[in-house]
Amino acid sequence: MDSWWQLGEWAGVSGSELSTYRITCPFCMEKGNFETAFHAEKSKPNSRKKLNFDTLKCGNCAGYVMCLWSKSSNSFDHNGIHSYKVLPWPLKYEGHPEFWPEAIGRYWLQAKKSLVDENWDATAVMARSALQISLRDHGAAGRNLKQEIDDLAEKGILPPIIKDWSNNIRELGNDSAHPKPDQPPTDPQDARDIVKFLDFLLEYLYNLPHQIEKYRERKEENNS
Repeated sequence: MDSWWQLGEWAGVSGSELSTYRITCPFCMEKGNFETAFHAEKSKPNSRKKLNFDTLKCGNCAGYVMCLWSKSSNSFDHNGIHSYKVLPWPLKYEGHPEFWPEAIGRYWLQAKKSLVDENWDATAVMARSALQISLRDHGAAGRNLKQEIDDLAEKGILPPIIKDWSNNIRELGNDSAHPKPDQPPTDPQDARDIVKFLDFLLEYLYNLPHQIEKYRERKEENNS
């Protein structure tokens, strides 16, 4: 997205109204309990497109969040999609994208939660597990993780930069996944890096294909 006017045009959630039930309060972690304290909007010249600026008040802790949201310019009434950005956002993680395989999302979520709780060893192990499951979900073959990465690279599924990211995750997670009696603790920055690399990988393997699929579906609907 290279312009805020594109918010809600390429990807989002169903409906033309802000899905407050999806928003989690970053202060008390209460989900979907908001009232609108302030609303403003900006219209795009010569277009039906609008950007909405809402201040939401949590009904549980009275904390505030700011939300920028917009529905697709092709949306009518309650049909279509919209997307939003919230500030501040929760530093804890309660779920994963619904279109991810459940096992990948489960390990990714445990890696994220372990990172927030500063459990560095667990972060590395869970991230490495999410990596391996995602590769096998794409048909990787091999006796170990390195061979599985090489296999998908040879098949053209992993381009060189993604192969490098995958090996970074593998290398950073190996010590924690195969510990020795004198194993030192995982370095905190290594744990942060492994999760960052994992996010890049899952963006490429799952998020981008999902967005492309949704775009094609909308094009087919508009042309029908």
